[in-house]
Amino acid sequence: MKTAVTLKKARTKDTKQASPSKLIDGRIKELGDWRGEMLGRVRGLIKQADPDVIEEWKWRGVPVWEHDGIICTGETYKDVVKLTFARGAALEDPADLFNASLDGNVRRAIDIREGGKINEEALKALIRAAVDLNGSKKKPGKKRAV
Repeated sequence: MKTAVTLKKARTKDTKQASPSKLIDGRIKELGDWRGEMLGRVRGLIKQADPDVIEEWKWRGVPVWEHDGIICTGETYKDVVKLTFARGAALEDPADLFNASLDGNVRRAIDIREGGKINEEALKALIRAAVDLNGSKKKPGKKRAV
């Protein structure tokens, strides 16, 4: 029988060797409830909106989707699946998807609760807008001496 410490070491070793996509697959399966289903569903919508999206696994177990910078993270809590958009405050949100972290100057989030509905087309539009925003970031250049 493996001890908790042995299991933790095995999991840490596995996360260092597995691809981010495999780790996200594992998280979805590990949750095994509505949160896993919802995380899988939003993951699919993100990939539909941006087929070139890059999946990452950061901060000890947070799924992250990137394209020219972070688009959003997909955190799971007891009562909510939270999509946090890294630059959400700068995005237009005509469908009012953002319902959390509304007071910040940079990030915005969408909290999805059990049984919650997703406006799929509006979410895909928000993803595309975040990708466009990331792509528009000005690259720092060297200043020329006068």
